[in-house]
Amino acid sequence: MNPQRRLALALLALAATYALRFARDEHALAALLVFVLPPLLLALAAWRRWPRTGFVAGVFALLWFSHGVMAAWSEPGQRAFALVEIALALAVVYASSIDGIHARFGKQR
Repeated sequence: MNPQRRLALALLALAATYALRFARDEHALAALLVFVLPPLLLALAAWRRWPRTGFVAGVFALLWFSHGVMAAWSEPGQRAFALVEIALALAVVYASSIDGIHARFGKQR
């Protein structure tokens, strides 16, 4: 599968996780705008093969990873969602950097 498609799927899964997590929150609209909209827009950009998507998604993934670690540590009731968030943030980092890894460490001709 194309790395851009993997990135788009990881971002869509992350957006779905956030949508489920904040669906019944008191500030659901704000949470959707802050947490769900960015991965959805990045998934669309990855699907359309925007060249900077990997970099931008990788930077955002650092924030998502940090948020997941903080939530897993401080909110025991939300730990399952936080662990899924951590795993998906790592999947975004992997999918956004796999092309560079292959370019750097791939077989030499």
